[in-house]
Amino acid sequence: MSNYKNSNAAKTTITRNTNELYDKVDSNLFEAVVLLSKRSNQVSREMKEELEQKIKEFSTHQDNLEEVFENREQIEISRHYERMPKAHSVAVQELLDDALYFRYPEEETN
Repeated sequence: MSNYKNSNAAKTTITRNTNELYDKVDSNLFEAVVLLSKRSNQVSREMKEELEQKIKEFSTHQDNLEEVFENREQIEISRHYERMPKAHSVAVQELLDDALYFRYPEEETN
């Protein structure tokens, strides 16, 4: 599990200096973009699984009129996740903070 809950990532979109990003990945902007994409997908998947698990706790399997009314706890949980930094912001901040572990596959020797 990642530490996205305690991340100091930006909650809104901000302009980044690309020099800071690709300096972290051997001066290759393409590699930085690929790394950020993969990490962003991981964080997004973790957030989604956690949200689904929390929402599932409130779900009922009964058919009644009360289901029409929205559950206040579900609304608060959804709002909490909406206010959290987005997965791509968390990935960028982790890269800038040197909190991402990545390695290059060993090149095959023939």
